[in-house]
Amino acid sequence: MNQASFLNPEIRMMYESDLHEVVRIEREIFLFPWTLGNFRDSLKTDYLCRVMEHNHIILGYSILMIGPDEAHILTLGINPQWQRRGLGEKMLHYLIDLAIEKGAKSVLLDVRESNQGAARLYRQLGFEQIATRKGYYPAMCGREDALVMRLVL
Repeated sequence: MNQASFLNPEIRMMYESDLHEVVRIEREIFLFPWTLGNFRDSLKTDYLCRVMEHNHIILGYSILMIGPDEAHILTLGINPQWQRRGLGEKMLHYLIDLAIEKGAKSVLLDVRESNQGAARLYRQLGFEQIATRKGYYPAMCGREDALVMRLVL
């Protein structure tokens, strides 16, 4: 049993009232974070915006875009205080199930080349690298490549 099942966090829809905490977590995790406006825009679209919480504390969040035959994980973050407890994997399983429910045949995501921990988790769940986006992400010294990964459902 992993720690995520012990915590038994709930995954629910993201609301406007969640955004300040989501952005706070985003800023803590990422050097070049999404803005409050990015998250607000995502809520206004048909994107599937979710938060993971336990005892009314937001532990993480994700945004999934559904397109014809495929889903794209636009962002996924776990509060650093709650990382390494299986919560990212739990959120990924949830998103994969949601993509299947919505009729997707594959799930795509981009990950920084330097984020080997996340890339390793994605590979463990069956994602395979299908491309590299050169200079996709801003970095402290220029740009960083993104690994494009896909899971065939």
